[in-house]
Amino acid sequence: MNFKSQLTLIALLCFNISLFAQDGYTLTGTVSDDTNVPVPGASVIIQNTTTGTSTDFDGNYSIEVTNGDVLEISSLGFSTKIVTVDGQETLNVILATDASLLEEVVVVGYGARKKSDITGSVSSVKSEELNAYPVLNAEQALQGRAAGVVVQSNNGGEPGAPISIKIRGNTSINASSAPLIVVDGFVGASMPQANDIESMEVLKDASATAIYGSRGSNGVVLVTTKKGKSGRLTIEANTTYAIQNISNRLDLLNADEFANYQNQIRTNNGVTTPYAQGPANTDWQDLIYTTGSTSNQQVSFSGGSDKINFYASANYFKQDGIIVNSDFERLTFLSNVDAQVTDKLKLGMNLFGSRGTKNGSATQSNGSVSAGGDDVITLALRYAPDQPVYNADGSFTFGNTVGDPVDNPFAVATARIDETKTDNFRANFYANYEILEGLTFKTTFGLSTENQTRGIYLPSLLTQTAGGDSGRASVESDKETSLLSENYLTYTKEIGKGNLTLLGGYSYQKTVSENFYSEATGFISDAFSYYGLGSATNILQPDASKSEVEIQSQFGRINYDFDDKYLLTATVRRDGASNFAENEKYAIFPSAALGWKLSNENFLKDNKTFSNVKLRASYGVTGNPSIGAYESLARLETLYASSNGQTVSAVTPEQPSNPDLKWESSYQTNFGLDLGFANNRITLSLDYYTIDTKDLILTDNSITEYLGFSGDDILANVGEINNRGLEIALSTKNIVKEDFRWTTDFNIAFNKNEVRSLVNDADLFFDATPSYFSHDRSYVLRVGEEVGLFWGYDYAGVYQGGAAPAGTAPLSGGVAGDPLFADLDNSGDITEDDRTTIGNPNADYTWGLTNNFSYKNLDLSIFFQGSQGGDIFNLTNVQLTNGDANTTRDYYNNAWTSTNTNTNQPRVGNNSNREISSRFVEDGSYIRLKNISLGYTIPSDIVEKLGIDMLRLSLSAQNLLTFTDYSGLDPEVSYYGSNGDNNTSANTAQGFDFGNYPTVRSFNIGVNLKF
Repeated sequence: MNFKSQLTLIALLCFNISLFAQDGYTLTGTVSDDTNVPVPGASVIIQNTTTGTSTDFDGNYSIEVTNGDVLEISSLGFSTKIVTVDGQETLNVILATDASLLEEVVVVGYGARKKSDITGSVSSVKSEELNAYPVLNAEQALQGRAAGVVVQSNNGGEPGAPISIKIRGNTSINASSAPLIVVDGFVGASMPQANDIESMEVLKDASATAIYGSRGSNGVVLVTTKKGKSGRLTIEANTTYAIQNISNRLDLLNADEFANYQNQIRTNNGVTTPYAQGPANTDWQDLIYTTGSTSNQQVSFSGGSDKINFYASANYFKQDGIIVNSDFERLTFLSNVDAQVTDKLKLGMNLFGSRGTKNGSATQSNGSVSAGGDDVITLALRYAPDQPVYNADGSFTFGNTVGDPVDNPFAVATARIDETKTDNFRANFYANYEILEGLTFKTTFGLSTENQTRGIYLPSLLTQTAGGDSGRASVESDKETSLLSENYLTYTKEIGKGNLTLLGGYSYQKTVSENFYSEATGFISDAFSYYGLGSATNILQPDASKSEVEIQSQFGRINYDFDDKYLLTATVRRDGASNFAENEKYAIFPSAALGWKLSNENFLKDNKTFSNVKLRASYGVTGNPSIGAYESLARLETLYASSNGQTVSAVTPEQPSNPDLKWESSYQTNFGLDLGFANNRITLSLDYYTIDTKDLILTDNSITEYLGFSGDDILANVGEINNRGLEIALSTKNIVKEDFRWTTDFNIAFNKNEVRSLVNDADLFFDATPSYFSHDRSYVLRVGEEVGLFWGYDYAGVYQGGAAPAGTAPLSGGVAGDPLFADLDNSGDITEDDRTTIGNPNADYTWGLTNNFSYKNLDLSIFFQGSQGGDIFNLTNVQLTNGDANTTRDYYNNAWTSTNTNTNQPRVGNNSNREISSRFVEDGSYIRLKNISLGYTIPSDIVEKLGIDMLRLSLSAQNLLTFTDYSGLDPEVSYYGSNGDNNTSANTAQGFDFGNYPTVRSFNIGVNLKF
C-alpha cells in the first residue's frame, strides 16, 4: 500500500506540474528597430487567434501567453518577425527595416504606389502631423505642412467657418479653384475628423491628378481613414479642452478723446457748433469680445481577425467663439469594416455621418447700411464710445452720433439670430475580386447627402435693421445628393526586369442639388424666431430650384518600372458632363511622366553620400468643370410685371444658348528632383512647375444690350492664366539616439501667376469694398499682370498748401492737410484717369517649419508658418480715418495740423471721402508660431497597474506669437466685399480686410488613453 500510495503521489505531482506548465503567464518585452530605437504601436499577436496587443510609446508590450504560442510581431515599414514562446518571461525583439513596406503607404488615384516609384508631384501628410494640435476641420491641419498648399479660413477664427484650400495658386477666375476631395475613394466627399485620418496625400501635378480628368486642374486631396487591425479589441479615447481669446485688438479712442476728435473735425470743416459728448465711456470691443473655448472628445474602437477587421469612432466637438453669441457644435461618427470573405473576394463598407449646428454673429458684412447697419466687428470699431449700451428705459441705444445711423453693436451681437444646421451622411461599399493571379476587379457604390438649413431672425429692437419691418426672418434650405459608381480592373505582371501595372475603369456620378428660400416681415412677437414665418404679415417672394449634373468617365493608366531604375506613367481619362454644351459634352485628358532612379545606377549604387537620387518629369492636361448646371442653355428669367394695374408673373430672356461652352483646361508641366543623403537621414524634394489654364469661363460682356437679354453673367470660353513656381521640401533626422530624437521638416513654395488673355484683352474691374463706400473699382484683372492687383489713387503724402509738387494734386477743393495723389495724366485735377495699380495681394512665397523633439517619455513640437510679400488693403482703416466713426489712437496722434506738418497722415475731417488709395495698402508678410505642444507619455510599468495600454498628457498653444508689420487685427484676411463669397470673388478678391472674424489664440490641455 505504501508503494501504491507513493506511485499515486508521484502521478498526481506530475499531473499538477503538467497543469502548471499549461497555465498562462505574462510575457513582457520591448520592440525596437535595427538602430535600437523603440517602435511604438507595433502589433504583437498570437498567431491564429484574436489575442494581441500593441507597444506603447517606448516600444514596451505585455501579453498573456502559454508555452508553444507563436507570436507575430509587425509594424508598418518593418519586416514581420515570428517568435515561438519557450518559457521566457522577457522577450525583446528587433525589427528589420523594410524599405518597400515604408513606401507602400503613398496612395494615388485608384491605387497605391511605392514612394520611390512615384513619378508625379505628391505631398504626403501623416496622421501624427494632422493631429499635432486640435483643429475643427482636417483641412486646417494642412496649413504649412505641404509645399504649394495654401490653407485659410474664409472668416478667421469664426466657429464653423469653411476652409479654403488652394494648390499651386489660382487656376481660374469664374470657376472654382478648390481641389477635389476624395475620401476612401468617394469623389467629392466631405472631410472626416483629423483623428480618423490615417494619411492624406496631396496630388499636385497632371501626372498625379489626370486620372481624375475634368476635375483635376486644382489638385486632388486623397484621404485614407483608419482601418482595423488583426488582434484584440483596442479602445482609444482622446479629449482636449482649450481656452481661446482674441490675439489682437485695435487701439481706439476713449470717450473724451473721441469728443475732442469730433470737435477738431468740426473746426477743420468750419462748423462752430461743438460736438455734444454723450454720458458714457464704452469700450465696444470689450463688450463683443469674450473668452472662448473648445472641447473635443473622441472614442474609437478597432480590432479584428485574419478574416474581418473594423474601425469605428464617435466624436463630439463644441466651440464657443470669442464673439458673444457665436458657437458651433458637431457630432460625427465613422465606421470602416473590411472582410476577407474567400481567398479571392474581399468586401468592405465605409460609413460617415455628422450633424453640425452653428450660431453665428454678423461678420463679413456686405456693408449695406439699410439692410443691417454692418457686421458686429466693424460696428464695434465705428460706434461712438461716449454712447451707453442701454437707454434709461432699458432699451438699446441706436443710431450712433456721427455718420450713418447704425444699430448698437452689442444689440446686433446678442439679439440677432443666425443658425445653420448641417447634416452629412456618406455610405460607400466595395467588392474586390481576384479573377486570376495578378488580375483583380474592384467595384464601388456610394451615396452621400448633405442637408443644410439656415435661419435668420432680426427682431424689431434692431431699429435700423428691422425696426421698420416689425422684425425680419428668412429660411434657406439646401440639399445635395451624390450617387457614385466606379468599376475598374487592375493587372500586375512581372516581365523580366520590369514590372507592369495596367488600370482601366468606368465611373459614373450624378449630383442633384435642391434649394428653397423664403423671407417674411411683420411679426407680432419675437418669441418664435424664424420658425414663426407663418405668423408674418408680409410674405416676400419665395424661391426654389433644382438642378442635376451627371459625369460619366472612362479612365486608364499604365505604370511600367524597368530594372528598378526607369519609370513610366501614362494616364488618360475621357469625361462627359451634362453641364456643358451640346457640342462639348466630352473631353479627353491625357498625361505622361518619366522617372529615373540615378541612385540605382552602377555609378551611384555604392555611393555613401547619396542614398537616393531620382529625376522626374511630367506633362498633362486636366480640366475644371465647376460651373452650374444649364449654363450653356438659353434661359428665361421670372419677374413681376404690371398689367391693367395688377401684378402678374412674367418671363424675360435671360441669356442666349452657347452650344460650344466647354471645360477650362490646364496644361501642366512639372520637373522634379528627389534626393536622399546619409541613408535618407536627410531628404530633399524639388519641384518646378508651370500651369497654363486656357479657355477660361468668363462673363462675355461683348453681347450688345439691345438684344434684350437680362443676364449680366453670360459665359464664354475666353482667357488664359499662367501659374509657375518652385516647391522645396526638406526633412532631416538631426539626432537619433536611444533616448533622444530631433527631426526637422521644412517646406517653402514660390508661385507667380500672370493673366495671359481676357475678353478682347480689356481690363476687368471688380469691387471688394463695402457697398456704402460708393466705389465700383478696387481691383483689376489686366493682361500681363498678376491676378487681383489693387486699383486706386497713388497716395503722394499730405498737401501743405499753395502749389502742389510736380506730378501731384489734391482732390477738388483740397486745402492744406488734405491728401495728395499722383496726377498721372498731368491735368492738374485728380480724376478717374489717375487711378492705377497700387498693390499686389499675391504672396512671394509661403513656408512651414516643424521641429520635433523627444526625450524618453517627453515630446515637444514647435511649428512655425509664414507668408512673405503680398499686400493687404486695410479697408478698416479707410473707414476709421473718414471722420464719421471712431478712429485709431495712432491716426489721432499723428494727423496733420498747422503745428504738426511733418507727417504722412492727412488732417482729420479731410476731403478724401473713403478714398481707395495706396495710403491704405500695407505689407502683409508675417511669421506665426502656429503651434507649440508638450506631451508626456506615462511609463508603461505605471499604466499597466491601471489596466490601460497607454496614457499621454499634453499641453499646447496655437497662434501664440505673430510677427508682422501689418496694423490690422490679423494678416490672414479674406474679405470679399458686397459681392459675397462666390467663385469669382474667392479667386480674385484677395488681400482685403474689413470686418473679418479675428484669429484666435488657444491654450489646450489634452489626454490620450488606449486600452
